[in-house]
Amino acid sequence: MNPPTPLLAGQVALVTGASGGIGRGIALRFAEEGAAVAVHCRTAVGAARDVAARIRERGGRATVLRADLTDEDACRDLVAEAADWGGGGGGQGPQGRHGRRLTALVNNAGVQPLRELPGMTAAEWRAVVDANLTSVFACTQAAAEVMRAQDGGGTVTHIASIEAGAPAPAHAHYGASKAAVVAHARAAALEYGPWGVRVNTVSPGLVDREGLARDWPDGVRRWREAAPTGRLGRPEDVGDACVFLASRLASWITGHDLVVDGGVTARPSW
Repeated sequence: MNPPTPLLAGQVALVTGASGGIGRGIALRFAEEGAAVAVHCRTAVGAARDVAARIRERGGRATVLRADLTDEDACRDLVAEAADWGGGGGGQGPQGRHGRRLTALVNNAGVQPLRELPGMTAAEWRAVVDANLTSVFACTQAAAEVMRAQDGGGTVTHIASIEAGAPAPAHAHYGASKAAVVAHARAAALEYGPWGVRVNTVSPGLVDREGLARDWPDGVRRWREAAPTGRLGRPEDVGDACVFLASRLASWITGHDLVVDGGVTARPSW
């Protein structure tokens, strides 16, 4: 019996903020399912190169691209660079105009600073909104133009958060930006659907990272007690959701927010 065809065979994906954590998990899962992956980072070039090297060691294709996504022009340049790389052999199948190809974008890059709302400055607010929301707008707009010009269109997945609906203390700017990301995906799904572009969000709960249990033992304990699954998330859990949404299995899904939280939000809040 022949092995099953990878879900993302022939695809070319750009994953922003892919040098570590959730982004790393997404990039590796996309590569495991057959996609060529453009691994974006802002400053952690060494970590991004490690992700790309791991993909290549497993027989995949990857490149590292660096950009500051708080700059709208840099967002558009990043998408163009990824599409040019993809059109040069990043995947199989028809290319777009001028040999450009990009079939999937995952908007994962973002920031999560702590700042209580009463003392927050407008500059601090804008810094989070620019990093978490304006970058999503600019990257999506640029990617949709590329996807429109190629056979088969493409997919865009934003990484939001369960804090879009249930913000934590000192996270007013973060929660608001993620709520706006969910709303943006729905609006983009509506307007880019006729272009053959599907847009969705994935909203993770608490995802484990090195040192988290040491730095926040009470929070980790409370999460494990609250989650029906009894554990924290793993980066690959979020990666699996993104793979699904970018695959043919989700061909009739757009404008949807897929919550990946181990069931925490199913628990009554009263």
